[in-house]
Amino acid sequence: MIQDRTLPKAISMLSLALLFACNKNPKEADAPQQQQADSIQKENTDTTKSLKPTGDAPDWGPTIKDEMAVVIEKLGALGGKPIETLSAQEARKQPTPTDAVKAVMADHNMTPPTPTCDTIGKAIPVSGGQTHVRIYTPKGGQAPYPVIVYYHGGGFVIADIEVYNAGAQGLCEQTKSIVVSVEYPKGPEKKFPAAHQTAFDAYRWVLSNAASFKGDPKKVAVAGESAGGNLACNVSIMARDKKVQMPLYQVLVYPVANNDMNSESYVKYANAKPLNKAMMAWFVKNALPSVATAADPRINLVKANLSGLPPTLIIGAEIDPLASEGKLLSDKLNDAKVETTYKLYDGVTHEFFGMAAVVPQAADAQKLAADKLKSAFGM
Repeated sequence: MIQDRTLPKAISMLSLALLFACNKNPKEADAPQQQQADSIQKENTDTTKSLKPTGDAPDWGPTIKDEMAVVIEKLGALGGKPIETLSAQEARKQPTPTDAVKAVMADHNMTPPTPTCDTIGKAIPVSGGQTHVRIYTPKGGQAPYPVIVYYHGGGFVIADIEVYNAGAQGLCEQTKSIVVSVEYPKGPEKKFPAAHQTAFDAYRWVLSNAASFKGDPKKVAVAGESAGGNLACNVSIMARDKKVQMPLYQVLVYPVANNDMNSESYVKYANAKPLNKAMMAWFVKNALPSVATAADPRINLVKANLSGLPPTLIIGAEIDPLASEGKLLSDKLNDAKVETTYKLYDGVTHEFFGMAAVVPQAADAQKLAADKLKSAFGM
């Protein structure tokens, strides 16, 4: 189980802010820390503009942006083995894109952004036992806060809420809403549909318990990346079918949405990094009971009944085997009369969304998602 720790520096900063905020309103109390965070962000942005890869653009990504290429080069330098050659247990120990971003920041003396959201870990009940969630709460502001239930990526096999911390943290900070990041069971130990059931159970827990952690149970949205984008959309479908309160909005970032590994983007970016065609086949093998299960509409979302779902934002990455299915899902949602916005970011790869500290397109994508969510929340 993942443990959440508050850094001593963050504690002292928060204590100082509270000391000088005794007679101020919440926004005034939060101002010094927000100003420091903004200052660090500007300093990092200035550094990011000077990032240049050491080599030429890879054959699989001739349009790759410089900052994205620097992250991919660093990921290769960390010495990970090809995921598709490993067991699931070995794969979970490999360097991640998050590790690469942190290494790039260290190489260039970039300061980690000052957190403007507090976090706490919590075990919650789900079908068959418990799961772990990390709750991000804005510092300052006024409760009750809207709530975003967030699902991380990893092909239903690898990664966890720590690897995807930056995306969840970014949404909390930019929307000034609570984010509940959900851990879920993975294959091959617990194959489909275990993750989907846990994802929905966690959503229902949030609806029932939001008030206990300063959340507004009437203002709840869902979001997710990759496999987590698939889970977020399935939560909306399950809420509709079970007549449970629907999310007000859903943000699906390069979601798993089809079972066609011969689509245009699968062919064009078969050898891309950090996600390629061979890895996707490996995920299918480890996450699903059989290859045929990939046709299930819970995986193959473009064949699901999408009518009546909440307004949706789909974010895609150009250099990504999943790019075609994200666009196809957008088209299918529009066909189903669901208000849908689709944005493809050029020159970036799968996993870019959480790289806002280094990759400008990630910062833009997070802002777009935050703007859509705030509008849905009436903020």
